[in-house]
Amino acid sequence: MSEETIAEGDHRRASIITALREGVRRVDALARACGVSTMTIRRDLQVLERRNEIRRVRGGAVPVDAWTFDHRLGRSTAAKELIAAKLLALVPDKGGIGFDGSTTVHGLARRLKEQPVHDLTAVTTGFETFHELSRTPGCRAYATGGTADPHTGSLVGPLAQVTLQQFALHTCFLSATFLDDSIGSTEFTADEAAVKRALTAVSQRIVLAVDSSKLGRRAVAKCLSLDEADMLVTDLAPGDERLDPYRDLVELM
Repeated sequence: MSEETIAEGDHRRASIITALREGVRRVDALARACGVSTMTIRRDLQVLERRNEIRRVRGGAVPVDAWTFDHRLGRSTAAKELIAAKLLALVPDKGGIGFDGSTTVHGLARRLKEQPVHDLTAVTTGFETFHELSRTPGCRAYATGGTADPHTGSLVGPLAQVTLQQFALHTCFLSATFLDDSIGSTEFTADEAAVKRALTAVSQRIVLAVDSSKLGRRAVAKCLSLDEADMLVTDLAPGDERLDPYRDLVELM
């Protein structure tokens, strides 16, 4: 391969990263933007994924920094606020609760200061959520420890799972990368799915919280089937027709 071809390839892949950050996500749209075939784009995406610069999703890709906590925190903010308000009503004033490391559930941790809690113990797989909980009066906060997932920042791995086994929780609050009515919740990584399953294993009640943009879609790692969840909380009204596929599978809120 000539130096000129290498330079052209590097330039095109830099253009792909720029397009992704500007919101172009689909392979066909990237091909049009770069003036090349979809096959060339797919090869470029493979190179960029090996470099950990992008993450493949169905039909396209996203830049890795699109999955940082701060970036995700700024997405679907109105929906997350609606969900957090609903979740707040499900928090007991004492006992044990669990939080995953998602930005959706982080919204609940932020709002927990709005209502009095007494001798509440909370354990989480999220750095940012732990900091919110540790500043909540009446709440004793624990972080699981473990390894930070490179794509979500959540604490995962054997240490996180062993730590969770030391708790007996009343309720755990989980989100999901996507939710499909036939296979349930899915995550981008198997490690993320495994630590969420470990959290549900020590909880009496499982509350799944997802915004409506995640409905009817799938990521690569299966996590929970809908019959394992006690309640599905979304930003939609329970009677919304978009929830019809889930209506007979789980209680809606």
